Amino acid sequence: MAKIRLANISTLPPKKEQKNKIIAATEKLIVQLDELQNLLYAQSKYAILIVIQGMDAAGKDGAIRHVFGKLNPQGVQVTSFKEPTLLELSHDFLWRIHQHTPARGMIHIFNRSHYEDVLVTRVHKLINNKLAFKRMDAINDFEHLLVEHNHTHILKFYLHISHKEQLKRLDERIKDPKKQWKYNEKDFEESKLWPEYMEVYEDCLNYCNKVPWIITPSDAHWYKEYIIAKNLYELLSGLKMQYPGLKK
Repeated sequence: MAKIRLANISTLPPKKEQKNKIIAATEKLIVQLDELQNLLYAQSKYAILIVIQGMDAAGKDGAIRHVFGKLNPQGVQVTSFKEPTLLELSHDFLWRIHQHTPARGMIHIFNRSHYEDVLVTRVHKLINNKLAFKRMDAINDFEHLLVEHNHTHILKFYLHISHKEQLKRLDERIKDPKKQWKYNEKDFEESKLWPEYMEVYEDCLNYCNKVPWIITPSDAHWYKEYIIAKNLYELLSGLKMQYPGLKK
């Protein structure tokens, strides 16, 4: 299999896709997801883990809000992984992750994830390449454990935006009063490390692919949200779930 090179993959929707039709299709999918999520919760046989990774301003928060915001909050949980605390750093790097994995019947969404510990840490030289690949082996084993031993289905989305679009969105955080709360001056410093981030992301996409990545063109929010909703719908509808009968 040829290695993934992000520079060769478009960050834009296919030209044939019509915005209004896709938005309408997404809304229809979300209605269907509401029923499927209720069925997942009632049956409590499968767990769903959704990993959303991407550079700053890739649209992770917006995707979670628009795709999952209308689902029953009793069956959906979102965890945002930020810089590790001192307590978390005193354990192995997966300790803080494992306690947020989904129970059967639940959909858990990781806004950033265990991959941060082989991305940011590597770009900033906090770990070397040898340790990074050992961690990636551990990630593969961790995901295998969830799949094989807890009936967990994992969807991993890499929100693929262009550097130009990222800089545009970061600039909007300065100018738009509704977005100023998101502003962090460090984001512009991190943006200067774009080539380094692309390199380590490519390693993750190529090496940690036993659970395949869905590379999601994300320069257009409406298309990104459609891809996430569509893949989740196809996963849930393919499980052939049924409501349980009366308890005996």
